[in-house]
Amino acid sequence: MELDVNGQKYSLEVSSWESLNTVIREHLGLIGTKRGCETGGCGSCTVLVDGQAVYSCMMYALQAAGKKVTTIEGLERTSSGLDSVQKSFMEAGGLQCGFCTPGFIMSARALIDSNPRPSEEEIKDAIVGNLCRCTGYKKIVDSIKLAALAESKT
Repeated sequence: MELDVNGQKYSLEVSSWESLNTVIREHLGLIGTKRGCETGGCGSCTVLVDGQAVYSCMMYALQAAGKKVTTIEGLERTSSGLDSVQKSFMEAGGLQCGFCTPGFIMSARALIDSNPRPSEEEIKDAIVGNLCRCTGYKKIVDSIKLAALAESKT
């Protein structure tokens, strides 16, 4: 199959049953996308497929053929070296252990790309499928607000 990940084209042999998560992590070596529950219940594996946040554990790799897949490693870099959402998570303390962070960042990126000025409720709705056991979510929501605000000023 042909797969476009982070703007790079790959020609891969994959089994029909392999998830996009498995291909990203094991075939391409992009381990920023986490493997959590593997049932679509935690959001740690969230990536963007044609700009939409999807659980990579719930999508067959073959379903991503012909689409643009973006992982945490493929986010556009700013002059600071980080995507504005990544930077805001650092600044507002939206991470602790960091395991869930890539999934939250990818969900936030999809939200801000489609809705540059989300309300707090829209932010909460966008991350409802992402679970964190450390932060209590307030700082995650604050981080996403900060990213949206920063981007609206540029």
